[in-house]
Formats: sequence, C-alpha cells, structure tokens
Amino acid sequence: MSRIGKKPIPVPRGVEVTITGENLVTVKGPKGTLSQQFSPDMLIKHENGVVTVARPSDDKRHRALHGLTRSLIANMVTGVTEGYQRILEITGIGYRAAREGKNLVLQVGFSHPIRVTPPEGITFEVLERRSANEPQQVIIRGIDKQKVGEEAAKLRALRPPEPYKGYGIKYRDERIRRKAGKAGKAR
Repeated sequence: MSRIGKKPIPVPRGVEVTITGENLVTVKGPKGTLSQQFSPDMLIKHENGVVTVARPSDDKRHRALHGLTRSLIANMVTGVTEGYQRILEITGIGYRAAREGKNLVLQVGFSHPIRVTPPEGITFEVLERRSANEPQQVIIRGIDKQKVGEEAAKLRALRPPEPYKGYGIKYRDERIRRKAGKAGKAR
C-alpha cells in the first residue's frame, strides 16, 4: 500500500475543494484558484474537511497513480494557501538582474540584456545586494508548484554556474562542485 497515497489531505479553513464526476479537482483559496484533471480510475473523496484518494486495485499503474494523485492535490491545497517560491542567486562580475514593470532583465555576460516575461500566475522579485561580495537574489513566486519550478529552471538554463569560479545563475540551496584551476609549470 502506498504510504503517501494513504495519507489524508487536510483542507484548511477558507479553502474550497470541488470534485466533479470526471475527477476534475478545483481548489479555491485566498491566493487563487487551481484546477487539474486526474485519472478517472482514482477514487477522490472530500468529506469532513479532508480529501482522500483511493485506488481500485493493486495494479502497477494504479499504485503509481495513487501517490502521484495525492501529492498533486496536496500541492494544490498548499499553493492556494501559502504559495510557492524558488530563490535564484546570480554571481559574477557584471552579472545583475533588474525589474522593468513585470519583466525581468538579466545581464549575465552576453552582449545584450535578456528580457524575461513571466507567465500568468508567476511574479519576479529582485533583492538588492547588501554588499559587493554577496550574490544578487531573484525570487520567483506563484501558486502552481510546477510553473514556479519550470520558470526557475528556464532562468537557470540561461547561464548555468561554471565550475571554476562559480559564475552564473544557481538555486540558493544548490552546491556547485568546484574544480581547481590550471596547475603552474614545474621548474
């Protein structure tokens, strides 16, 4: 039995969960509304402020969908109540980020600045550096965990961190394996 799939999902006060016959789950909360279509095989119930997910059989496909469905619904509930965020750090000489309205403008070693327009439901925030040695931070916020992660991955892919000096865009909690530079000539 799936340990994750068996866990009930508590629905906090102020959050409304609607489940239609085709397993279309809509979660409405203080930060917004999310809806997603799930497999019709899964049995999703909302009773007494708790959402539960059950599977019809121990078939391999049903076991895989059980935990996934439960996790996705739990992420939707968390998203509309608290929201999600990813923090990126920009390190490098001359590397910086700024906001122009809703857009993000990055200068990361190319001949031109890169303008990034956020998709619907995503916001960018740029924190100013407190000292010259500190990396600049960009916060990506939204209610959909998948969209926030995808947008963070796209920004990181513009200039991934290099292993010698660590210049580039990285996640705040990411560790970069550093390499030693060139060895000097032996005499």
